[in-house]
Amino acid sequence: MARYVDSIPVPPRVLTPQEQDRLLKVTGERAGGFRDHMIISMALGTGMREHEIAALNVGDILDQASRVRRHIRLKVFKRSSAKPAEQDVVFPPTLHAKLKKYLQWKQRRGESVDAAAPLFMSRKHNRISTRAMRAMFHKWQRRAGLETRYTFHCIRHSSCTNIQRQSGDIRLTQKFARHKSSKSTERYTHPSVEDLLAATKGIRC
Repeated sequence: MARYVDSIPVPPRVLTPQEQDRLLKVTGERAGGFRDHMIISMALGTGMREHEIAALNVGDILDQASRVRRHIRLKVFKRSSAKPAEQDVVFPPTLHAKLKKYLQWKQRRGESVDAAAPLFMSRKHNRISTRAMRAMFHKWQRRAGLETRYTFHCIRHSSCTNIQRQSGDIRLTQKFARHKSSKSTERYTHPSVEDLLAATKGIRC
């Protein structure tokens, strides 16, 4: 839920583009980190919350022909009202390609790819827990050398901020974030330090 100061939404804590790249790089470089790389990629690419990612089954992302879907409608999600916004999630092309490789990786490891099987498994071969996802994220932040420590939910904030900065369209960002009200989305419209630096490049002084 967005925090407000004098009715103005407080900007969320987000990872810089460089920090996002470092996390993806360090997890993608290690064979043992592929599951974690996929979880972080899923969060960055879709803006999904940790419990929504943990609840995904293999069948949620595959169509009847066993092909990875381009978009899905979530069955498990945060409910802020009796009539929440539609929970449509789109897989960006890069994430879509990664999901194909990830399912092959699961098969090679002997993990089930049946429709009812969890998409992300724990080290003990159970459905991954949100607690384990948070611990995983903190571990990779240390390995990536990030000076700031972020919560897992900051990945969602970063993802929604990325969409707002790329599109400049608050309605599109609202749809991406799956917010019922655009008021909740307004916090992603705040300019960053990077935005300020870019805007001042042409200033005469």
